[in-house]
Amino acid sequence: MKRILMSGAMALALAAPAYADGHVSGETVLATVNGEDITVGHLIAMRQMLPAEYQTLPDEVLFDGMLEQLIQQQILAEAAEETELSREMQLGLENERRAFLAAMFMDDVAMAELTEADIQAEYDAIYGEAEPVVEYNAAHILLETEEEAQAIIDQLAEGADFAELAAENSIGPSGPNGGALGWFGAGMMVPEFEEAVFGLETGEVSAPVQTQFGWHVVLLNETREQPLPTLEEVGAEIEDTLRRARVDARLQELTEAATIDRPEVEIDPAILRNDTLLSE
Repeated sequence: MKRILMSGAMALALAAPAYADGHVSGETVLATVNGEDITVGHLIAMRQMLPAEYQTLPDEVLFDGMLEQLIQQQILAEAAEETELSREMQLGLENERRAFLAAMFMDDVAMAELTEADIQAEYDAIYGEAEPVVEYNAAHILLETEEEAQAIIDQLAEGADFAELAAENSIGPSGPNGGALGWFGAGMMVPEFEEAVFGLETGEVSAPVQTQFGWHVVLLNETREQPLPTLEEVGAEIEDTLRRARVDARLQELTEAATIDRPEVEIDPAILRNDTLLSE
């Protein structure tokens, strides 16, 4: 229903609002419906809650569309209040109020001032003593047996070309590409394979290495250090992390201080789909 009303209101936005450029405050009245004022503040608060796709609409479209929607909502709300609210409507209002207040409170906590010093301190805590990540460039020849792997190693010792042997003998998907695996870091390969690679010097060929896929002959081409990210690169991510941590900490604090009683009653979760209980 909310989406239907929003679409209808936006469709009615035809021209820029004809309001003077004099002093305007949040209390400036834009419309009065049966004695109830709709103010600039109401529109601003509504705009803050709009989905992202509406935030990019031109201001004049938003202004007219939201004002029209608030007028319609006031008319409909008054009509609803003139009738006896159903239990479903009462519960819905309670849920909406609870969710709105919780969201606004969390937003206030999260968006409280966060200084550059706070962000720098978190960056230092994460990256201050971290070592640059080492990446490896390797190639391999995958074979079915240890004997086949050793035979390949013997040929390499006699001067055979690794890429040619891989193309001719490897049963792995990288064979046609000379066994090339490209760049990878710790945790990207199976443990046995990584252990072998990490123990090699640049240009060195491994002894036969067994994994779940078969037997490997591994060549380490080169290594490089991936530099740590700069504060400028990860500052926004760190800020988001700090703000989420604030919310989590405040929620934990409030939860620990709250009195929460959970009656020992067995409930079948399928009761969630029993809509008839709303009328009881």
